[in-house]
Amino acid sequence: MNAHHDISVNIDHAQASDSDMALAQLLELDAKVLASYLSELTDWLADLVHPDPARILDLGSGPGTGSLALARRFGSAVVTAVDISPQMLHRLHKQAATHGVAERIRLLEANLDERWAEIDEAGPYDLMWAAAFLHHVADPARTLAQAAANLRPAGLLAVTEMDFFPRFLPEDTGIGRPGLEARLHAATNTQPPHEWTDQLQAAGFTVEERRPFEIRLDRAQAGPALNDYAHICLTKLRSHATDVLDSDDLATWGTLLDPGQPHSIARRDDLGVCATRTTWIARRP
Repeated sequence: MNAHHDISVNIDHAQASDSDMALAQLLELDAKVLASYLSELTDWLADLVHPDPARILDLGSGPGTGSLALARRFGSAVVTAVDISPQMLHRLHKQAATHGVAERIRLLEANLDERWAEIDEAGPYDLMWAAAFLHHVADPARTLAQAAANLRPAGLLAVTEMDFFPRFLPEDTGIGRPGLEARLHAATNTQPPHEWTDQLQAAGFTVEERRPFEIRLDRAQAGPALNDYAHICLTKLRSHATDVLDSDDLATWGTLLDPGQPHSIARRDDLGVCATRTTWIARRP
Protein backbone atom coordinates (compact mmCIF):
# COMPACT_ATOMS: atom_id res chain seq x y z
CA MET A 1 0.00 0.00 0.00
CA ASN A 2 1.27 3.43 -0.91
CA ALA A 3 0.23 6.14 1.51
CA HIS A 4 1.12 9.82 1.81
CA HIS A 5 0.13 12.07 4.70
CA ASP A 6 1.17 15.35 3.05
CA ILE A 7 -0.42 14.96 -0.32
CA SER A 8 0.22 18.59 -1.30
CA VAL A 9 3.97 17.99 -1.24
CA ASN A 10 3.82 14.76 -3.15
CA ILE A 11 1.60 15.73 -6.06
CA ASP A 12 1.66 19.50 -6.49
CA HIS A 13 3.09 19.04 -9.97
CA ALA A 14 1.28 15.85 -10.91
CA GLN A 15 -0.75 15.91 -14.09
CA ALA A 16 -4.21 14.51 -13.53
CA SER A 17 -5.65 12.16 -16.13
CA ASP A 18 -8.56 13.42 -18.19
CA SER A 19 -10.81 10.68 -16.77
CA ASP A 20 -9.94 11.56 -13.16
CA MET A 21 -10.66 15.22 -13.71
CA ALA A 22 -13.90 14.55 -15.57
CA LEU A 23 -15.07 12.34 -12.70
CA ALA A 24 -13.99 14.92 -10.11
CA GLN A 25 -15.94 17.63 -11.93
CA LEU A 26 -19.03 15.41 -12.10
CA LEU A 27 -18.87 14.60 -8.37
CA GLU A 28 -18.34 18.23 -7.39
CA LEU A 29 -21.28 19.36 -9.52
CA ASP A 30 -23.36 16.56 -8.02
CA ALA A 31 -22.63 17.91 -4.53
CA LYS A 32 -23.51 21.47 -5.54
CA VAL A 33 -26.78 20.60 -7.27
CA LEU A 34 -27.85 18.05 -4.64
CA ALA A 35 -26.65 20.11 -1.66
CA SER A 36 -30.04 19.89 0.07
CA TYR A 37 -29.96 16.09 -0.13
CA LEU A 38 -26.40 15.95 1.17
CA SER A 39 -27.38 18.18 4.09
CA GLU A 40 -30.40 15.98 4.85
CA LEU A 41 -28.21 12.87 4.80
CA THR A 42 -25.55 14.26 7.15
CA ASP A 43 -28.22 15.63 9.50
CA TRP A 44 -29.76 12.16 9.64
CA LEU A 45 -26.38 10.65 10.49
CA ALA A 46 -25.96 13.21 13.26
CA ASP A 47 -29.20 11.95 14.81
CA LEU A 48 -27.92 8.36 14.73
CA VAL A 49 -24.31 8.55 15.87
CA HIS A 50 -23.73 9.21 19.57
CA PRO A 51 -21.71 10.80 20.96
CA ASP A 52 -20.62 13.22 18.24
CA PRO A 53 -17.89 11.48 16.23
CA ALA A 54 -14.29 12.44 16.83
CA ARG A 55 -12.85 10.28 14.04
CA ILE A 56 -14.52 9.80 10.65
CA LEU A 57 -13.26 7.70 7.75
CA ASP A 58 -14.31 8.49 4.16
CA LEU A 59 -13.69 5.40 2.04
CA GLY A 60 -12.98 6.09 -1.62
CA SER A 61 -13.29 9.83 -1.07
CA GLY A 62 -12.69 10.97 -4.64
CA PRO A 63 -12.43 14.77 -4.65
CA GLY A 64 -13.85 14.81 -1.13
CA THR A 65 -17.39 16.14 -1.42
CA GLY A 66 -18.41 13.74 1.34
CA SER A 67 -15.37 14.59 3.47
CA LEU A 68 -16.16 18.30 3.25
CA ALA A 69 -19.83 17.75 4.10
CA LEU A 70 -18.90 15.62 7.10
CA ALA A 71 -16.30 18.12 8.32
CA ARG A 72 -18.89 20.89 8.13
CA ARG A 73 -21.58 18.88 9.92
CA PHE A 74 -19.33 17.49 12.66
CA GLY A 75 -17.31 20.51 13.65
CA SER A 76 -14.90 18.80 16.05
CA ALA A 77 -14.22 15.64 14.04
CA VAL A 78 -11.06 14.73 12.16
CA VAL A 79 -11.98 13.22 8.78
CA THR A 80 -9.55 10.78 7.16
CA ALA A 81 -10.15 10.76 3.40
CA VAL A 82 -8.78 7.69 1.61
CA ASP A 83 -8.49 7.32 -2.16
CA ILE A 84 -6.22 5.56 -4.63
CA SER A 85 -5.90 8.68 -6.80
CA PRO A 86 -3.38 11.33 -5.75
CA GLN A 87 -5.04 13.77 -8.14
CA MET A 88 -8.37 13.39 -6.37
CA LEU A 89 -6.73 13.94 -3.00
CA HIS A 90 -4.86 16.98 -4.25
CA ARG A 91 -8.17 18.45 -5.38
CA LEU A 92 -9.61 17.76 -1.93
CA HIS A 93 -6.58 19.37 -0.28
CA LYS A 94 -7.24 22.60 -2.16
CA GLN A 95 -10.97 22.54 -1.44
CA ALA A 96 -10.39 21.86 2.26
CA ALA A 97 -8.13 24.91 2.45
CA THR A 98 -10.71 27.03 0.64
CA HIS A 99 -13.44 25.96 3.08
CA GLY A 100 -11.26 26.43 6.16
CA VAL A 101 -11.24 22.77 7.25
CA ALA A 102 -7.78 21.67 6.05
CA GLU A 103 -6.58 21.09 9.61
CA ARG A 104 -9.38 18.58 10.19
CA ILE A 105 -9.09 16.58 6.96
CA ARG A 106 -6.32 14.00 6.84
CA LEU A 107 -5.41 12.63 3.40
CA LEU A 108 -4.31 9.08 2.68
CA GLU A 109 -3.43 7.71 -0.74
CA ALA A 110 -4.16 3.99 -0.44
CA ASN A 111 -5.45 0.96 -2.31
CA LEU A 112 -8.43 -0.18 -0.27
CA ASP A 113 -8.25 -3.63 -1.83
CA GLU A 114 -5.04 -4.18 0.13
CA ARG A 115 -4.44 -4.45 3.88
CA TRP A 116 -5.46 -1.29 5.74
CA ALA A 117 -2.23 -0.89 7.67
CA GLU A 118 -2.02 2.90 7.79
CA ILE A 119 -5.77 3.29 8.02
CA ASP A 120 -5.67 1.07 11.11
CA GLU A 121 -3.18 3.39 12.78
CA ALA A 122 -5.60 6.35 12.76
CA GLY A 123 -8.52 4.33 14.16
CA PRO A 124 -10.71 3.19 15.66
CA TYR A 125 -13.30 5.35 13.91
CA ASP A 126 -16.67 6.48 15.20
CA LEU A 127 -18.26 6.89 11.77
CA MET A 128 -17.39 5.54 8.32
CA TRP A 129 -18.76 6.89 5.04
CA ALA A 130 -18.76 4.88 1.81
CA ALA A 131 -20.58 6.75 -0.95
CA ALA A 132 -20.77 5.16 -4.42
CA PHE A 133 -17.66 3.21 -3.47
CA LEU A 134 -18.36 -0.31 -2.28
CA HIS A 135 -19.32 -1.69 -5.70
CA HIS A 136 -15.86 -0.70 -7.00
CA VAL A 137 -13.80 -2.90 -4.66
CA ALA A 138 -12.56 -6.32 -5.74
CA ASP A 139 -13.88 -8.12 -2.64
CA PRO A 140 -16.70 -6.28 -0.84
CA ALA A 141 -16.86 -8.92 1.90
CA ARG A 142 -13.20 -8.38 2.75
CA THR A 143 -13.63 -4.60 2.66
CA LEU A 144 -16.61 -4.75 5.00
CA ALA A 145 -14.71 -7.03 7.38
CA GLN A 146 -11.86 -4.51 7.53
CA ALA A 147 -14.37 -1.71 8.07
CA ALA A 148 -15.91 -3.57 11.00
CA ALA A 149 -12.49 -4.19 12.51
CA ASN A 150 -11.69 -0.47 12.40
CA LEU A 151 -14.96 0.82 13.88
CA ARG A 152 -15.35 1.32 17.59
CA PRO A 153 -18.10 -0.72 19.25
CA ALA A 154 -21.46 0.91 18.42
CA GLY A 155 -19.80 2.88 15.62
CA LEU A 156 -21.71 3.46 12.37
CA LEU A 157 -21.01 2.66 8.74
CA ALA A 158 -23.08 4.59 6.17
CA VAL A 159 -23.08 3.00 2.71
CA THR A 160 -24.72 5.02 -0.06
CA GLU A 161 -25.36 4.05 -3.66
CA MET A 162 -26.70 6.07 -6.57
CA ASP A 163 -29.44 3.93 -8.09
CA PHE A 164 -28.72 5.45 -11.52
CA PHE A 165 -28.03 8.78 -13.16
CA PRO A 166 -30.55 11.54 -12.48
CA ARG A 167 -33.16 12.65 -15.00
CA PHE A 168 -33.24 16.27 -16.09
CA LEU A 169 -35.36 16.87 -19.19
CA PRO A 170 -39.08 17.40 -19.73
CA GLU A 171 -40.98 14.67 -21.53
CA ASP A 172 -41.12 16.80 -24.67
CA THR A 173 -37.83 18.62 -25.32
CA GLY A 174 -39.19 20.54 -28.28
CA ILE A 175 -37.22 18.49 -30.78
CA GLY A 176 -37.42 14.82 -31.74
CA ARG A 177 -39.92 12.37 -30.32
CA PRO A 178 -41.16 12.81 -26.73
CA GLY A 179 -39.71 10.45 -24.13
CA LEU A 180 -36.12 10.82 -25.33
CA GLU A 181 -34.47 10.72 -21.89
CA ALA A 182 -36.60 7.74 -20.78
CA ARG A 183 -35.37 5.80 -23.82
CA LEU A 184 -31.77 6.71 -23.03
CA HIS A 185 -32.18 5.45 -19.46
CA ALA A 186 -33.88 2.25 -20.62
CA ALA A 187 -31.00 1.60 -23.02
CA THR A 188 -28.20 2.24 -20.52
CA ASN A 189 -29.61 1.26 -17.12
CA THR A 190 -29.19 -2.49 -17.61
CA GLN A 191 -27.67 -3.58 -14.29
CA PRO A 192 -29.63 -4.53 -11.17
CA PRO A 193 -29.48 -2.02 -8.30
CA HIS A 194 -26.81 -2.53 -5.68
CA GLU A 195 -27.97 -4.33 -2.54
CA TRP A 196 -25.73 -4.57 0.54
CA THR A 197 -27.98 -5.74 3.37
CA ASP A 198 -26.91 -9.39 3.36
CA GLN A 199 -23.20 -8.63 3.00
CA LEU A 200 -23.29 -6.08 5.80
CA GLN A 201 -24.93 -8.62 8.08
CA ALA A 202 -22.44 -11.30 7.04
CA ALA A 203 -19.61 -8.97 8.04
CA GLY A 204 -21.07 -8.74 11.56
CA PHE A 205 -22.94 -5.44 11.28
CA THR A 206 -26.45 -4.81 12.50
CA VAL A 207 -28.31 -3.13 9.65
CA GLU A 208 -30.49 -0.55 11.36
CA GLU A 209 -32.03 1.05 8.33
CA ARG A 210 -32.10 0.94 4.54
CA ARG A 211 -33.41 4.30 3.40
CA PRO A 212 -34.12 5.45 -0.16
CA PHE A 213 -33.91 9.18 -0.75
CA GLU A 214 -36.26 10.39 -3.50
CA ILE A 215 -34.76 13.62 -4.81
CA ARG A 216 -36.87 16.03 -6.87
CA LEU A 217 -35.58 19.53 -7.43
CA ASP A 218 -36.74 22.29 -9.73
CA ARG A 219 -34.35 24.70 -11.36
CA ALA A 220 -34.46 27.21 -8.51
CA GLN A 221 -33.76 24.52 -5.91
CA ALA A 222 -30.94 22.95 -7.93
CA GLY A 223 -29.09 26.22 -8.47
CA PRO A 224 -26.90 27.65 -11.23
CA ALA A 225 -24.73 24.53 -11.64
CA LEU A 226 -27.69 22.52 -12.96
CA ASN A 227 -27.05 22.98 -16.68
CA ASP A 228 -23.39 21.95 -16.43
CA TYR A 229 -24.30 18.96 -14.27
CA ALA A 230 -27.03 17.82 -16.67
CA HIS A 231 -24.74 18.25 -19.67
CA ILE A 232 -21.97 16.13 -18.16
CA CYS A 233 -24.32 13.37 -16.98
CA LEU A 234 -26.22 13.14 -20.25
CA THR A 235 -23.06 13.27 -22.34
CA LYS A 236 -21.71 10.32 -20.38
CA LEU A 237 -24.91 8.32 -20.81
CA ARG A 238 -25.16 9.19 -24.51
CA SER A 239 -21.61 7.88 -25.05
CA HIS A 240 -22.79 4.40 -23.98
CA ALA A 241 -25.86 4.35 -26.21
CA THR A 242 -24.48 4.65 -29.74
CA ASP A 243 -25.39 1.09 -30.68
CA VAL A 244 -28.77 0.91 -28.92
CA LEU A 245 -30.60 4.10 -29.93
CA ASP A 246 -32.04 4.69 -33.37
CA SER A 247 -30.64 7.29 -35.73
CA ASP A 248 -33.37 9.86 -35.00
CA ASP A 249 -32.72 9.74 -31.24
CA LEU A 250 -28.97 9.94 -31.79
CA ALA A 251 -29.44 13.01 -33.98
CA THR A 252 -31.64 14.63 -31.33
CA TRP A 253 -29.03 13.98 -28.66
CA GLY A 254 -26.42 15.53 -30.91
CA THR A 255 -28.49 18.71 -31.01
CA LEU A 256 -29.24 18.76 -27.29
CA LEU A 257 -25.59 18.29 -26.36
CA ASP A 258 -24.32 20.94 -28.78
CA PRO A 259 -23.87 24.18 -26.77
CA GLY A 260 -24.36 26.22 -29.93
CA GLN A 261 -27.88 24.97 -30.61
CA PRO A 262 -30.94 26.87 -29.30
CA HIS A 263 -32.38 23.70 -27.71
CA SER A 264 -29.05 22.82 -26.09
CA ILE A 265 -29.00 21.57 -22.51
CA ALA A 266 -26.49 24.34 -21.82
CA ARG A 267 -29.14 26.96 -22.67
CA ARG A 268 -32.35 25.42 -21.34
CA ASP A 269 -34.37 26.91 -18.48
CA ASP A 270 -36.76 23.94 -18.10
CA LEU A 271 -34.39 21.46 -16.46
CA GLY A 272 -34.98 19.79 -13.11
CA VAL A 273 -33.45 16.89 -11.18
CA CYS A 274 -35.08 13.57 -10.35
CA ALA A 275 -32.88 10.95 -8.66
CA THR A 276 -32.85 8.19 -6.08
CA ARG A 277 -30.03 7.43 -3.64
CA THR A 278 -30.14 4.59 -1.12
CA THR A 279 -28.27 4.57 2.20
CA TRP A 280 -27.70 1.64 4.54
CA ILE A 281 -26.98 2.42 8.19
CA ALA A 282 -25.00 -0.41 9.75
CA ARG A 283 -23.79 -0.48 13.35
CA ARG A 284 -20.96 -2.50 14.79
CA PRO A 285 -22.34 -4.37 17.83
